Amino acid sequence: MRDLILKMSISIDGFVSDPDGRNGWMFGTDQEAKAWSVEILWSAGLHIMGSRTFRDMAAYWPTSTDMFAPPMNRIPKAVFSRQGPAILTNDGNAATEQMQPGAESWAEAYVASGSLAEEIADLKARDGKPIIAHGGVGFARSLVAEGLVDQFILLVAPVALGKGLPLFSGLAAPKRLKLLSSRAFPGGAVAQVYRAA
Repeated sequence: MRDLILKMSISIDGFVSDPDGRNGWMFGTDQEAKAWSVEILWSAGLHIMGSRTFRDMAAYWPTSTDMFAPPMNRIPKAVFSRQGPAILTNDGNAATEQMQPGAESWAEAYVASGSLAEEIADLKARDGKPIIAHGGVGFARSLVAEGLVDQFILLVAPVALGKGLPLFSGLAAPKRLKLLSSRAFPGGAVAQVYRAA
């Protein structure tokens, strides 16, 4: 059975986005931290996300030349959506731009429309490298609340937001985690890798 890894950037005061859902603060200039993040993305056999994040990413990554684009485009996806296959409809915005290698994976994503726990259990049972989940905070919170996350990879950015959307809100009980590794980067970010205890 393969692990489900939740990979998120988080502020030092525990927020994954500002109150309006923006997260421009997390994309610093630390090339070493970015290279580490790309390496983590390449370790995935499947990227999963909720429907809002999927729409945003599917509109951006297929034509992006950013260093994150190759793993984001080439690794298969699953999107969790009650809309069913309609979520895969391309609005044509990227049609005039140069599509990057592997970009067709967005249109070929597996659409998971059943119960979150059952769909995740099915994906975990398949052979392959780990599953990496990408937030939206709502999707990430749902994975945490249902106890579906095996590992948390949190890139703690050297910024305090003061207010925003926390990852670990609404827990029924404290969530114990075991630290697997910690790595500091020159720009001040710290990667913390935890396993659910």
